[in-house]
Amino acid sequence: MPLYDITPGVKGLIFDLDGTLANTMPWHYQAWQKACLHFGIHMDTAFLQAHTGAPGWKIAEDIIEKNGRTGRVSPEEIMQVKLEEFYTIQHNVTPIEPVTALVQKYHGKMPIAIGTGGHREAVEKTLEIIGIREYFDIIVTANDVKNHKPHPETFLRCAELMNLDPSECEVFEDGDLGIEAARRAGMIATDVRSWYESNWQQS
Repeated sequence: MPLYDITPGVKGLIFDLDGTLANTMPWHYQAWQKACLHFGIHMDTAFLQAHTGAPGWKIAEDIIEKNGRTGRVSPEEIMQVKLEEFYTIQHNVTPIEPVTALVQKYHGKMPIAIGTGGHREAVEKTLEIIGIREYFDIIVTANDVKNHKPHPETFLRCAELMNLDPSECEVFEDGDLGIEAARRAGMIATDVRSWYESNWQQS
């Protein structure tokens, strides 16, 4: 049985991926650090933690601005290096079992979706690595929406694809932007950060 469970009465479940279903954040942070170092830019854990849930291009754009490098380095350049670095260490990613246990418990019993700010290719690879790709028919990534978290579009799109009213959905998240997006969508927002130990923020 799962250590945690869903809110009684909900009819559909939506899961963030990075830091919610998959313990990817230490590896994303390492990749961001290497990419930023390549361009002489500094990124600390507090910055990435505050941007958890944002698409990569937004993270790149904001870190360039913070470092006063606007116009000298493009977000696309940093993103390309970051993705290349991440793919070399992505095999180290592990499932966050208290959360994946809910996916396994409710698969086939109610609609389940992923709503993530991640890049489509990285998302698909992560799901394969942690062994839960087969559980999801509905996956909404940063590539599928115009407005990203904390805008509710990602989660509203999931609800639409599940043929559910937003009020019938529960969202599982680890990022402040995602929790805000879920609440703005009119959904139940559940913060999973207390469900497991993660110390990458202090690294």
